[in-house]
Amino acid sequence: MGAFAKDALVLDSFAGSGSTAHALLKLNRSDGGHRRFILCETMDYAQTLTAERVRRVMAGYGDRDKEKAGLGGGFDFYTVGEPIFLPDENLNETVGTDAIRAYVAYSEGIPSGDQTTAENPHSPYLLGLNRETAWIFHYEPDRATRLDMEFLSGLRFGADTGASKPGTVIIYADRCLLSAAFMAKHGIIFKKIPRDITRF
Repeated sequence: MGAFAKDALVLDSFAGSGSTAHALLKLNRSDGGHRRFILCETMDYAQTLTAERVRRVMAGYGDRDKEKAGLGGGFDFYTVGEPIFLPDENLNETVGTDAIRAYVAYSEGIPSGDQTTAENPHSPYLLGLNRETAWIFHYEPDRATRLDMEFLSGLRFGADTGASKPGTVIIYADRCLLSAAFMAKHGIIFKKIPRDITRF
């Protein structure tokens, strides 16, 4: 463990009983380091064994006769939520539209400063916008959506909205009724829901 720089961030993807965290906290105490760690554990003992050991090592543990002083520090414990995709590859609608929108924005690599909420002057389906690209996620949990002329007519770009139409518009929908020639002429890229949503 001594080979880690004093400000290292260590990832342990098989945290088990938390021995990596214990060793790093001990090393920090001995050399004044500020090493941090991320522990990942998929087994059901993550909270009762892994996290509990880390808590005790930080706070101290043992009976009065054999008490071990805490090594200090702090940590947060997180669990992974429901999956975005169901086993049949469809979207898991129980996670909610906001979570699905956030996932698609992340998978598209939309910078946080370019991301939008559904409350914007352009479209409630807009995920993000900058000078070069608009990302639109035309999704409704209770019906199939279409990329067609009617949908395009509802998009608002121009002086009254504060942004002109960018050169590229990426639109997710269930179906596309526009011709390839029309989309190429207008800088539209169609991505089919759920097929074209990147999986990690």
